[in-house]
Amino acid sequence: MDSSVSLSSPGLPLLVADRLYKQYPSGTGGVLEVLRGVDLTVHTGEFVAIVGESGTGKSTLLHLLGALDRPTAGTVTFAGEDVFKKDDEALAAFRNRHIGFVFQFHHLLPEFTALENAAMPALIAGQSVKQATPRATELLERLGLGARLDHRPGQLSGGEQQRVAVVRALMNAPDVVLMDEPSGNLDEKTADALHDEIVRLAQDEGRAFVVVTHNPALAARADRVFRMETGHLTGSDAA
Repeated sequence: MDSSVSLSSPGLPLLVADRLYKQYPSGTGGVLEVLRGVDLTVHTGEFVAIVGESGTGKSTLLHLLGALDRPTAGTVTFAGEDVFKKDDEALAAFRNRHIGFVFQFHHLLPEFTALENAAMPALIAGQSVKQATPRATELLERLGLGARLDHRPGQLSGGEQQRVAVVRALMNAPDVVLMDEPSGNLDEKTADALHDEIVRLAQDEGRAFVVVTHNPALAARADRVFRMETGHLTGSDAA
């Protein structure tokens, strides 16, 4: 990591995708080209929305930005460092420390409570349950889940599970939060509360957010909005 870069300094380039390509083998023996030279720069404290039809490569792009998958070609740099020069073990440590994820499907662990699921990234990072519990509790309460701390995923609604997944993504105070349809299962009131929290964290704490969404109300609050079409990303400043 470039020690001269302060991750808390607002407006600095933080996450940079340069000419990203991603191909998968097709059933006919050819290749399916999902991303076709995508460029994107995300700054500290910036909220970026990505919109577009299903199947155009939005989720694939999030997976590459968060180093969950490696590109066919191109680079992703974080604070000036090429993340794909790391081996798999170092990439896992990088994700745990610097990246938060909210997936379209929640991926909560069914045998653990909402509080335990939310605290999991901190426990993986080496914190004790005693250390992790206060922050997990605070974040869950902030998103209206204070009465559901001891409930397991099977006892929670889809919207409640989504909010637990959001808290889990925020648990380690990551520099970048990647969200795939974070308010898709939420009622309007709860979605508005989540949108408020995204904007607050970006503005007050310098978190960078890249959010894939079909929700026009959420996209309207972004600093910049990009559209994904057939593997290409086009963008303009949000109104």
